Order: sequence, then C-alpha cells, then structure tokens
Amino acid sequence: QVQLVESGGGLVQAGGSLRLSCADSARTVSNYAMGWFRQAPGKEREFVAALTGTGRRIYYADPVKGRFTISRDNAKQMMYLQMNSLKPEDTAVYYCAADPHIVTMTSGVPDYWGQGTQVTVSS
Repeated sequence: QVQLVESGGGLVQAGGSLRLSCADSARTVSNYAMGWFRQAPGKEREFVAALTGTGRRIYYADPVKGRFTISRDNAKQMMYLQMNSLKPEDTAVYYCAADPHIVTMTSGVPDYWGQGTQVTVSS
C-alpha cells in the first residue's frame, strides 16, 4: 500500500521560499517516478515537476522553471520541492504523486497521490 505524506506548506510573502517534503511512509516507491502537482481554487490540478526513480531525468512546468527545484533521497524515502521567488499565483494545494512510469507522471495521471499541503503566498 503506497502512502505518500506531504509536509512543509504554509503562508509566505511574495519573494519568499518554502520547501515541501513528501515521505514514502510505506517504503514502496523508491524506484518509481515521483512528482508534484498543484491545484489552485477554482482551477484544475496542474503538473509542477517530476523526476525519474534515479533522479537523473527531471521535468518542470514552464511557470516554475528557474524558481523551483525537485529532488529525492531514496535512502530516506523522501522527495522535496524547493520553491524560491514565490509569487501569489503559486498559491495552491500541492500534491505529491508517484507512478512506475515517468510518462504517466508527466501526463498528469499518476497512480498514487498524497493528501496535499496548502501553500499560500501573500502579495
């Protein structure tokens, strides 16, 4: 049973930084592609970033390129999203996701999801 648990969300001023964490608490997805999605109020969930099981291939959505950095530590069963230069439009619930295949992840339909963590950026 895959269990993904996000943490690190909160309220930050524009221009600030946050680091989100995703724990693979059941230790089941160390070889899976993992990624982050977000959903703002009234909008559809959108892809943010993803990386392969080894971390060698990384993908970002255009709005976050140059500001966000995704990484993982398979030894600790953890994935991270470092978010810098945050903007009010980054306000959303951020979801951790996992899937055996990176293509499924970047297509927006991964098999496994966390519960989400709220990120609010004030102007």
